[in-house]
Amino acid sequence: MKRLRMRAKGERQGRGQGNVTVQDVARAAGVSAMTVSRVVNGNRNVRETTREAVLAAIAALQYTPNAAARSLAAGEATVIGLLYANPSAAYLSQFLIGALAAARRAGCHLVLEPCEGESADEQAQATRQFAGAEVRGVILPPPLSESAPVRAELEATGIPMVSVAMGTQQPDSLNVRIDDFEAAAAMTRHLIELGHRDIAFIRGHPNQTSSHQRHRGFVHAVEQAGLDPAAMRVEPGYFSYRSGLAAAERLLQGDRAPTAIFAANDDMAAAAVGVAHRQGLHVPRDVSIVGFDDTALATNIWPELTTIRQPIARMADTAVEMLLSRLRRYADDDEGERVLPFELVVRESTAPPRR
Repeated sequence: MKRLRMRAKGERQGRGQGNVTVQDVARAAGVSAMTVSRVVNGNRNVRETTREAVLAAIAALQYTPNAAARSLAAGEATVIGLLYANPSAAYLSQFLIGALAAARRAGCHLVLEPCEGESADEQAQATRQFAGAEVRGVILPPPLSESAPVRAELEATGIPMVSVAMGTQQPDSLNVRIDDFEAAAAMTRHLIELGHRDIAFIRGHPNQTSSHQRHRGFVHAVEQAGLDPAAMRVEPGYFSYRSGLAAAERLLQGDRAPTAIFAANDDMAAAAVGVAHRQGLHVPRDVSIVGFDDTALATNIWPELTTIRQPIARMADTAVEMLLSRLRRYADDDEGERVLPFELVVRESTAPPRR
């Protein structure tokens, strides 16, 4: 796979670690590589007897942990990785902008690694690419933030990670997200307040927690308004433009078209707008259409989308900050999760229903 290494001006190449690996220490101490990582990083959630065994193994093998911290003291750049696979080019673009800006500001290298396959073996293999790049920590944007093979591979090598948009934070891990449940509920309430009572929903990818949380928020707001969620049509989607096309075509054909469509991201919402135009429907006079994320696509189509502004670039920036804070040991008990604010952005794609 091709790997792109981004370096800020004036950065110098970091040195590698010695021949003794974290796996060697783990075997000698009779623990997992993740436990060794926790001891090395000063995590308090380790039994004292286990900590002593790991420290004894480190001393016996002359293992030199905290290479990133020593490199920093020597004025060398810390190397962090970013593993990505996202069907939304608009989302990925904003995420990379935020990550690169944060890395440049912090004076560290950022290694970008694509993961083009969906199988467990392909995802694990893509993660292993970081081993030869002296990567000290990895950022996992969705959907790989919830990939079991990717997380297992990083835990086995003792590489710290920060996940983005992961619904359930894992023990001793870092996570950045928004409240997808409440954001989707806020959008649904907006449509209901406009007078819509027949609202369709296009779900996101089934393997992502954010998809389920957004659907749950939609159902919750519908129930709160005294409406029947079972009467609202729900179509599958995968956060891609193509899946949005297929879902919208099913929703808008025939006489039973909804008065509003809530798509779980902007790509699918934009696709729904295209289908509506092709079928001679006016947006929003005939059907209101809303999205989620507020990517550049939301304002590059007509009419501009009403959507949920998720601070994607800021989430990437925060992920870099949290990861470097753990690597450079700015705090012994660092913050495990940050929930950033969202914003409901009302534009021209929503209006009261005509009928």
